[in-house]
Amino acid sequence: MNDMKLWFNRPASNWSQGLPIGNGRLGAMIYGGVEHETWSLTELTYWSGKSEAIPGQSNTREDLDHMREYFFSGDYKRGDELAKQSLQPKKGNFGTNVSMCDVQLAFDDNGNELVRELDLQSASTRTVYTSSGHKRTREVWASHPDGVIASRISSEQSGAISLTLRIVGRTDRFTATIIDKDTLVFVGQATESMHSDGDCGVCCHGVLKVIAVGGSVSADAGQIRIDKADDVVIYLAANTDYGRSNDAWMSTSVHQIENAIAKGYEQLKEDHVADYRRLYDRVNLDLGVTSQSILPTDERIQLFLQGQDDDPHLFALFYQYGRYLTIAGARSDSPLPLNLQGIWNDGEANRMQWSCDYHLDINTQMNYFPTEVSNLAECHLPLMRFIEQLAESGKSAAKHFYGCEGWVAHVFTNAWGFASPGWETSWGLNVTGGLWIATHLREHYDFGLDQAFLAETAYPVLKEAAAFFLDYMTVHPKYGWLVTGPSNSPENSFYVNEPIRGEYQLSMGSTLDQVLVRDLFVFCLEASELLQVDVELQQKLKQAITLLPPLMIGQRGQLQEWLEDYEEAQPDHRHFAHLFSLYPGNQITPEGTPELSSAAEVSLVNRMNREMLEDIEFTVALFAANFARLHDGENAYKHLMHLIGQLCFDNLLTFSKAGIAGAETNIFVIDGNFGGTAAIAEMLLQSHAGGIHLLPALPAKWQTGKVTGLRAKGNAEVDVTWANGELVEATIRSFSAVRMFLRYRDRKIEISLEPNCTYHIDGSLNMKRI
Repeated sequence: MNDMKLWFNRPASNWSQGLPIGNGRLGAMIYGGVEHETWSLTELTYWSGKSEAIPGQSNTREDLDHMREYFFSGDYKRGDELAKQSLQPKKGNFGTNVSMCDVQLAFDDNGNELVRELDLQSASTRTVYTSSGHKRTREVWASHPDGVIASRISSEQSGAISLTLRIVGRTDRFTATIIDKDTLVFVGQATESMHSDGDCGVCCHGVLKVIAVGGSVSADAGQIRIDKADDVVIYLAANTDYGRSNDAWMSTSVHQIENAIAKGYEQLKEDHVADYRRLYDRVNLDLGVTSQSILPTDERIQLFLQGQDDDPHLFALFYQYGRYLTIAGARSDSPLPLNLQGIWNDGEANRMQWSCDYHLDINTQMNYFPTEVSNLAECHLPLMRFIEQLAESGKSAAKHFYGCEGWVAHVFTNAWGFASPGWETSWGLNVTGGLWIATHLREHYDFGLDQAFLAETAYPVLKEAAAFFLDYMTVHPKYGWLVTGPSNSPENSFYVNEPIRGEYQLSMGSTLDQVLVRDLFVFCLEASELLQVDVELQQKLKQAITLLPPLMIGQRGQLQEWLEDYEEAQPDHRHFAHLFSLYPGNQITPEGTPELSSAAEVSLVNRMNREMLEDIEFTVALFAANFARLHDGENAYKHLMHLIGQLCFDNLLTFSKAGIAGAETNIFVIDGNFGGTAAIAEMLLQSHAGGIHLLPALPAKWQTGKVTGLRAKGNAEVDVTWANGELVEATIRSFSAVRMFLRYRDRKIEISLEPNCTYHIDGSLNMKRI
């Protein structure tokens, strides 16, 4: 029985109750009921704005050194003023990803016994109901191998399908034209005036084709009408001119529709399911079922909201939903990585000062936190290519804003690799935003150990990042440490001396910067030694590493967020980026750095217990993952339950609450889905700091279960079975020669894995090759 379904017995009245489909480029949110259905269509590259140079006001090292003198002397106000003069560009045509159009279907039906579902094992939506005593079925799905969205509308009763279909654009520049009664051709441009000038943006061209068996098809007033058909199939394709150098792209949609028709609906769907399941079937998670497991998904969420959490299966469903969203939104050939809303878009972020873009101070990174461990490494590849593109454009930012070698990017970027600071230093001058996203190059290598990827992609890009920081950083005159700055700890602020003097954002050597730079230098040193290249750089890195500041514990027992033990101006702030050192980094571990682990826990508890804590999806997911790293399964569980019960729409998509960070309404943000997915995996398996840790944060509510196919660093796959809270057995399938530690609770052994071998581990960590 397939129990991995989101299902509902009521109509979806709006976007946030709809069900998402996608093929790694083209996406749609399917919502409606018996009489109406809408496909809210999106495309990953459909961006307003354009590529444009963003010059700095100054590109001399002397100006940078001058403003640093004020920060070192404690004159944060004057330092901030100089930073605004030199490092705060004007907002240009940055742009945003926008929705393309809505396909609207109106049916001549009355019905009851409605069921809507998203089947995670076939990546398709179904709407089933009874009309005039006969069952009607509608299914919609997005094909990756054939590049189309396909739908079939069928009935047990002949001649029972009658509907009207039209397409409505979501931007001002959009037209849809009927051709030959059964075809709609549409063209548009992604224009808007909140994040660009309203005139620039990517253009689209698409085709919708209706094929009816029986009945009649006609057209009138821009709509296609189907009367008394036995069966209806709809194909839709859409493409854009993003990255195109000529007009050949405009024929792509036509060819995709022609090929889909030639292949036929059944073969098209068979190929779609086989392609999808090649990825989806790699991991299975069983946490058990209860009576709550058979309820509609929205009712199960409501029970979580009420504190009734006797539903371990809902955690498993949420986990596999996160994997589904990854596969639907990010394929190996996707032209761009997942953005703030994946590949979907509710339109809310575009109409305010938010943007459906690539935020580099947690959101885009979190989108890819679960990708490797959840055995979807191919879905990481679009981000790898994007980072390479960002590194190229970041060379201009390094030169124009700092007069430095290498590359840099800041708080956010767009479809064209924007790398400059944001247009307000308080949040925009995050000098390690590009470095943070580039850590995913290291993650991809650590999991797969692909030497070619290391030599051709990861090391060259990160070496240029190291070149920037070696050139940019300076020695602190008081401590003698090599520090970054001026920079911020993402979006947070602090007091110096007395609050009455005001709060500040910029300082020298914020903890996040220093943690990321240390990881960068260590990785580049180890990679250059492995590849036997850049001997001179190795010496520079060794010297620089000895000058980096340590992680420090403040007077309140907390892990310091800044180089100095400042007082937090916003102790209930949604960001706690300094804890990167615990998760997803590993400079802090309970076993290796117990004092720092305790300080990290103090920071988490202090933030968690604040009455006015900004209750936001990525924050809650981070709480869960960080507590998992501390081996605290109960607190990790508590935050996952909160995420699902209080920060999910009915369709299990996570949201940012109205009123936080300028949000005018509850806005869909997909990072909570991926962060929660990563946290669940982290509770069951950890692989960092040179080892594999089985069941490191198993909560009491997950007494018995099994997970298969999780991926570990060192190019291995792991299965784990447990009962009554105790490890029963595990299996490791290794694909590279690796020496590492294997841990379960307080037991730890050293193991040697050989390529293409399988090992069985019992509950006492006795291991044998099988």
